[in-house]
Amino acid sequence: MNTHEPADGWVEAPDGRRFWGRAGAAGLLVVDEGGRVLLQHRADWSHFGGTWGLPGGARHHDESAVEGALRESGEEAAVPGDALRLLFSSELDLGFWSYTTVVARALRPFDPVVSDPESIALGWVPADHVADLPLHPGFAASWPRLRAELASDVHVVVDVANVLGSRPDGWWRDRVGATDRLLAVLSRSAGTGVAASTLIPDGDEPSPGRSVAPASDVTHDARAFADDSATEPPGAPTWRWPTVTAVVEGEARAVGDAFDAVTVVRAETDGDSAVVARVRSLLAAPGPVPRVVVVTADRALADSVIAEGAGVLRPGAFRRAVGLD
Repeated sequence: MNTHEPADGWVEAPDGRRFWGRAGAAGLLVVDEGGRVLLQHRADWSHFGGTWGLPGGARHHDESAVEGALRESGEEAAVPGDALRLLFSSELDLGFWSYTTVVARALRPFDPVVSDPESIALGWVPADHVADLPLHPGFAASWPRLRAELASDVHVVVDVANVLGSRPDGWWRDRVGATDRLLAVLSRSAGTGVAASTLIPDGDEPSPGRSVAPASDVTHDARAFADDSATEPPGAPTWRWPTVTAVVEGEARAVGDAFDAVTVVRAETDGDSAVVARVRSLLAAPGPVPRVVVVTADRALADSVIAEGAGVLRPGAFRRAVGLD
């Protein structure tokens, strides 16, 4: 951008490296239904000019990474924020400076527009062809992991009765009211997202720490964007916006419908059968196979959904993740 906001400016690392954005920076990675990603060919005069990367830039002091990425991509590429569904974000935190990649799926087609001098061109690039381009070193370092994460969405299926039953707080006195409060929390957390680490199913291990390639295999510029202390490879999700299904049963089926970003399934018979049916439908849907996580402490139900291909998360961990406890 040509008009300098207070946060525009360089941050210098102890070793002399310079990074743009006094409040950090953020960029937006959009993937469309065909698996193409929106990339920006950076102006020659810009930092790492001539390379391909993501629309984005310096964050303002008073905005989140998501707000910054959406604002910058709107200014630089006319990306319509209302045409996107957030998937996850990945933060590279160097201590003195951070960069957040915000990843979203396009809900409808749109044509990007070069709307400022920072871009030579904008284009939808098939994922298989991204690595063939001369990439901005930060994006080059994170692209392998980002691409792997683009392969599937994360869906959370909540066994509501089991989650409520995990805390003896008197929920049984008003099952509809307790369910309504839980769904309101789920709706809010679906909008704000949750820490990616809290959605790792029981028994799964976090991704292994990355090994740093020998100097002969990595350019100096790429190493400049790699945090050797990280336990995850660049591009690993730090925050997620999963789709959420809440399965309700019995008296709780009388709960209302006004819960944004939450699909409410009312079990016709028992809740367990409805949870298993929902898992099957998600895994059988066209397109990339999603990662489905079921929130329950019911051992029999857990065994059933694991057999279908889902993971399981205990209610206690989930309640903490969404702010119930």
